[in-house]
Amino acid sequence: MTIHFHTEIGAIGVGPYPKLGQELGDLQNAGKESCTLNPGATTFESSESFGIIRGGHLDMTVLGAMQITKQGDIANWVIPGKMVKGMGGAMDLVASGSKVLVVMEHTAKGEVKFVNQLQYPATGMNKVSQVITDKAVFVKRDGQIGFDRNLK
Repeated sequence: MTIHFHTEIGAIGVGPYPKLGQELGDLQNAGKESCTLNPGATTFESSESFGIIRGGHLDMTVLGAMQITKQGDIANWVIPGKMVKGMGGAMDLVASGSKVLVVMEHTAKGEVKFVNQLQYPATGMNKVSQVITDKAVFVKRDGQIGFDRNLK
């Protein structure tokens, strides 16, 4: 199986982080981190990138999150009272119809990120299908996200 990573700023074939000192200032992922391109990668305008997202052409979306509920609700774009430049493409990504995988730390500043109800503005409701944290893997079954006891 070949996996091609897409970044909403306009690239398919995104590679690993560059080595220290080899960063290119104009090549960044959606998290505003320097990235590289794999051989055969392609770049395009942001509008085309969102056409790929909104057109349902992604199989999986990988996002971070500030909060998750067991129903698969996700908050990941703003903390009330904090200054943000914009929501980015997170809402488009979770609404795209692709499988949504959240990769995050299990807690932040001593607070658990799994909550009964979102306290932050929602990015999407009932959209998350799997969560990987530094403590465990959780999958959605029968409408609820829970610990995956089938991992070996």
